[in-house]
Amino acid sequence: MHDDGGLIEDLARIEQMRRRRLLAFLAGAGGMVSLGMSGCGGGASSSTAAGSTGTGSTGTTGGTTTTTTTTGSCSLIPTETEGPYPGDGSNTANGSIANALALSGIVRSDIRTSVAPASGTAAGVPLTLTLQLVSTSNACAALDGYAIYVWHCDAQGRYSLYSSGVTAENYLRGVQTTGSDGTATFTTVFPGCYAGRVPHIHFEIYRNAGAASSYTNKLRTSQLALPLDTSATVYADSRYPNSAANLRAISFASDGVFADGVTTQLATLTGSVAAGYAATLTVGI
Repeated sequence: MHDDGGLIEDLARIEQMRRRRLLAFLAGAGGMVSLGMSGCGGGASSSTAAGSTGTGSTGTTGGTTTTTTTTGSCSLIPTETEGPYPGDGSNTANGSIANALALSGIVRSDIRTSVAPASGTAAGVPLTLTLQLVSTSNACAALDGYAIYVWHCDAQGRYSLYSSGVTAENYLRGVQTTGSDGTATFTTVFPGCYAGRVPHIHFEIYRNAGAASSYTNKLRTSQLALPLDTSATVYADSRYPNSAANLRAISFASDGVFADGVTTQLATLTGSVAAGYAATLTVGI
């Protein structure tokens, strides 16, 4: 893997983008909103939200303990396994450390194409993914300036950096920082369904883009689930050769990650195969 400074080189550009979004937000509110009301903080600094109260449930799936705690109208997203293909520097692929976070250009909204030195593009039905981070310990306030690292498999169920045929690619991986409304949006493709798992997307949350240069700084790791009925419709597309059969053989109840519940992790999905889909999820931390 190349280490060209990665996220560190992109920080100045990201900070400028964040400030422009914040200025636009304030202007749209007629100048009546102060910086103190823009939801810049309140998230937990560890994998469990500090001061969270309310009802909760705990279960163990696939060796990973998951806890869901409800505070007011938002819920703490369960911690889930990052799986064997995180590409965040925590493990190896083909004898080398797999670290997409170290790549220059990994901070981007469109993750369909690999960043240099790779150049491949993932095929599939277009998907716009929007995650909104909110604080479960601060009245569900939107969390501004946090970083989200997203990764998922391609239409054939392969993970870049790891899977045969795409070990030289790094597509379907990227980092975005949240705006004043707590949202980060990625342009990607609908992931395929491989044997043993329902369609899903992985993500890690960091306090800011600088912290996202090392997996040791992550605040939380979780997974997003995609509705199975819509997934079945997508998998009729010829670009998903094995997904339809794999989907018929799995359910949320038999999935090793989501078997204990998917309420806080099931994305809202709208759109069509022809026009593409939009997936949204509110993520409490």
